[in-house]
Amino acid sequence: MNSFFKQKRLCLVGATGLTGSCLIEQAVTRSDLRIVGVARREVVLPEGARMEMLLAEPASWADAIAAANAHVFVCALGTTWRKAGGDDAAFRSVDLDLVLSCARAAKEAGIDHAIVLSSVGADMASRNRYLQVKGEMEYALGRLSFRRLDILRPGLLRGARGEDRRPAERFAMLASPVIDLLLHGSWRRFRSIRVETLADAIFALAKEKPRGRFVHEFDSLHRAIRRAGG
Repeated sequence: MNSFFKQKRLCLVGATGLTGSCLIEQAVTRSDLRIVGVARREVVLPEGARMEMLLAEPASWADAIAAANAHVFVCALGTTWRKAGGDDAAFRSVDLDLVLSCARAAKEAGIDHAIVLSSVGADMASRNRYLQVKGEMEYALGRLSFRRLDILRPGLLRGARGEDRRPAERFAMLASPVIDLLLHGSWRRFRSIRVETLADAIFALAKEKPRGRFVHEFDSLHRAIRRAGG
């Protein structure tokens, strides 16, 4: 049987962000996985990319997700308080409402495995609004009853974000090699992680079969890569 029939199709929403862009770049050299991206605007694809990009407004993403005919739903959606203009409703509309509507569409399309990007520290009871919304999102995803749900909780993502990188993040990235050395025990989960490493973990998890809900932080993300032989 040739590699085409062994390919696992990944429906990716959030293809234009840091993680989504990295997934697309990393997939160029892989024949075992094929990405079908869903976005509302054109994406500049890397040379050699073998993938499909379905363009639609978010209101029509359910149809695009169904058309992707994928095995795994990968959600790398997310915004920031700054991009949302400090508006709580605008922030929730992306990081909670849009994520959930896409996940429901994936479930209704027959996709039984979801991999969703969250954040370290996500907790519905958190006093931090960002982490509270991420916690709400995780809880709601769990109620959709996917055969397998992988929640990813990375710390600071290290990668080229261009001008979109906020000053505080730029400083954190510069300081992260030193800070990471100080994070041990239960604090290890807050260590920074390269976006390329996160992409490798997503590809590894996409091929795992056990049922259930799994939460992956720093060490668990690296273990997933090792299980895949990476």
